[in-house]
Amino acid sequence: MIKYLGSKRALAGVLGTLAEGSGARTAVDLFTGTTRVAQEFKRRGLLVTAADLASYSEVLARCYVATDSGAVDAAELDALLAELNALPGVRGYVTETFCERARFFQPHNGQRIDAIRERLVELAGHRLYPVLLTALMEAADRVDSTTGQHMAYLKDWAPRASNELRLRAPALLPGTGVAVRGDALEVVRSLPATDLIYLDPPYNQHRYFNYYHIWETLVRWDSPPHYGVACKREDARSERRGSAFNSRRTMPSALAAVITQARAEVGMVSYNDEAWVTPDRIIGWLRDAGHESVELLAFDSRRYIGSRIGIYNRVGEKVGKVSHTRNTEYVFVAGGADRVKAALAALAERDPVGAGVR
Repeated sequence: MIKYLGSKRALAGVLGTLAEGSGARTAVDLFTGTTRVAQEFKRRGLLVTAADLASYSEVLARCYVATDSGAVDAAELDALLAELNALPGVRGYVTETFCERARFFQPHNGQRIDAIRERLVELAGHRLYPVLLTALMEAADRVDSTTGQHMAYLKDWAPRASNELRLRAPALLPGTGVAVRGDALEVVRSLPATDLIYLDPPYNQHRYFNYYHIWETLVRWDSPPHYGVACKREDARSERRGSAFNSRRTMPSALAAVITQARAEVGMVSYNDEAWVTPDRIIGWLRDAGHESVELLAFDSRRYIGSRIGIYNRVGEKVGKVSHTRNTEYVFVAGGADRVKAALAALAERDPVGAGVR
């Protein structure tokens, strides 16, 4: 999986246990990001719809959620990966932009990315295309020189950046699912009723379209004009790329709308103690949505990786220290009393001391 701010890697097992314990058979992950939680739901046997606004998230969802590992010819996938790994490098947009103007990748790997991505253009209609493109994203992520996002690169090369880029087969799961790209406020109104909906909205003003602009460009492959030291996409300046969830003014009403419009018997929401909305407001919205019972779980958590490494400016120089490296992650579980009770019982059986109910 690619490095990602707000990743629920540490909580995926908890969320999966709650979902399975609730008795849900279908689920929607409305802010899926890298699909980590959607994959956990799928691993538990749920039929999952994974949605997000980002193009790269849609590709990851098509790979990990929509693709059935049982329908993939492993020999064919291995042969395609071997072909891509054998391609000689060519100097293209990635090399010129992210290796020469910026320093996200070393040139030898940038040339490999360019060559492989051009070959994938020819394979765009192939049923394994999202799997191959995911393999390229993950390979590039393993040799980048960042703290985990694309707003800046390190002043000195990360040791991993010297490694040779090599594609590996993504760890696919059995079963199928659905991948959707769109704004959460629109998607939630268009989806059919589901047993469970999981919401992990942005916690602040930072737009993932900017934070992961390289993945967006790698997926779109549109050679966009760029600006700044980090060579961000020019269209990132547009307000059209903004989201109601990235504004302190509009975020509360947007989240309330999604919660109340979701057609789900069980609602789960992730949030933390550094965000814009208090737990009491979220509990109120869940009750307004008609949920009989609402429980709040609290987990001590490490903050995102950048906070543990330090604060860097746009050219990768360390310029400050972070104030703290831990926070509290909240998980709200809402639904009929019996379903919520069953979900919490399943979690207690899995980890009797791992979470506190507030």
